[in-house]
Amino acid sequence: MSTLKDFNATTIDGTQQDLGEYAGQVVLVVNTASECGLTPQYEGLEQLHQQYADRGLVVLGFPCNQFGAQEPGSDEEVAAFCQKNYGVTFPMFSKIDVNGEGQHPLFAWLKEASGDTSDIAWNFGKFLVGRDGRTVTRIGPRTEPAELTEDIERALGA
Repeated sequence: MSTLKDFNATTIDGTQQDLGEYAGQVVLVVNTASECGLTPQYEGLEQLHQQYADRGLVVLGFPCNQFGAQEPGSDEEVAAFCQKNYGVTFPMFSKIDVNGEGQHPLFAWLKEASGDTSDIAWNFGKFLVGRDGRTVTRIGPRTEPAELTEDIERALGA
């Protein structure tokens, strides 16, 4: 069975990133967008990152333009938007597809590992990956980041 460390992705600045770098950490993977009603979740995601980074949580943002074309900008524009408007310091990656034939392999695995292989419904779908790199919890787009603290605490303690 695959684990998070079996995947890589391109960072928002164009560098190949081995996700094995996050082995042993709790990882919150989120598909993001800059022109969505849920975009203010960036603030809550950054708060989680700040609050739990020293205990082993990392938030990974993956911009996606598949939902209402709400992430139309270039990677550079997305990075600037996130920094300027929300002070995002957690790792951001290059724009990807999360559904369909062109979906990034990471998202195909996240869906399979969570036990729910249905398409991601909208921007800000979330997957919480345990320290083992295998345990995956799928969380819907409308769940605010602040609502994840109990799940994060449990995963960090495992």
